[in-house]
Amino acid sequence: MNKYEAEFSNIVRSFRKKHMGKGPSKITTTFCKNWAICEMEGNLSPVEKFIASADEGKQALRAARTEMVKQMYKKNPPIEMEEFLGCKYVDLFVDIDIDRDFGMSIFVFNEDIQEKFNK
Repeated sequence: MNKYEAEFSNIVRSFRKKHMGKGPSKITTTFCKNWAICEMEGNLSPVEKFIASADEGKQALRAARTEMVKQMYKKNPPIEMEEFLGCKYVDLFVDIDIDRDFGMSIFVFNEDIQEKFNK
């Protein structure tokens, strides 16, 4: 992870903390073409971990977590990311493995950020 990817990770953590009350404990970002791929550990709150102890809770939590994050970015466009990268945010793909407390977010931008920042 280079310094730009590390700073992007900090922006993601700050954004999630601001809009969700808690950010992941660890984020690793990789720029690949026009994607910023963020691997995130330590996403779940203690209450969410308790809910996930039941199978039904696990399924509901996964659905809520993925949809909630997508909606959060729709309602609150990530201007900080756009300003940092100098390009426009286009889309977001999200998934989380509740058992491992490991999530992935793939941010899509309108320019090749790998080429721009991995020189």
